[in-house]
Amino acid sequence: MQDEKLPRREREKRRHRRQMLAAALELFSKKGYHNVSMHEIAERAEFAIGTLYKFFKNKEHLYKTLMMEKAAEYHHTLSGVLSREGDVLTILKDYISAKAGIFADDVATLRLYFAETRGASFNIKAGLDQDIRKLYDELVEQLASTLEKGIRKNVLRDLNPYYMAVALEGITNAFLFCWLEDPERHSYKANAPVISDMFLKGVMAE
Repeated sequence: MQDEKLPRREREKRRHRRQMLAAALELFSKKGYHNVSMHEIAERAEFAIGTLYKFFKNKEHLYKTLMMEKAAEYHHTLSGVLSREGDVLTILKDYISAKAGIFADDVATLRLYFAETRGASFNIKAGLDQDIRKLYDELVEQLASTLEKGIRKNVLRDLNPYYMAVALEGITNAFLFCWLEDPERHSYKANAPVISDMFLKGVMAE
């Protein structure tokens, strides 16, 4: 809706930029950062190489822009869930489920996101990993704050809320990684209730 209010030239510029980033995401996800050239990205996006360089000064700049935009979208969505008022347990379950919605049709982003946050492939020298880690750390702190509310209301055990947040992130990310490796066998969406049950109730038989 906001783009519709912009002049036609600006709308076209934004559309072209999105197309370039989408092409780069597809290629980076499949081939890795070092195996993709600016010429390949331009060709995939169906733009002249000179046009690509008008938007991004080099591959490093393009990659950092792509990852920061995707990371910001990801954390904005999850932060929105944690910012809601209401029952803490419902918020936590919604938080777990929200991760499925974010990556449901965007496996390429999930693959790159894991590469950055899990330390598997810090490709950029411009500090991209630190920038993304800052966003991620802020989200963990917000999650810890939500868990602390549950502790104060006697809904959750009186444990360190930060470590509880780290544990929940560990579980959800592990299930996301399984889903990424074998989507048919390990559906994250189908396993969301399992994650909630394991985290909130534990695995010991009563």
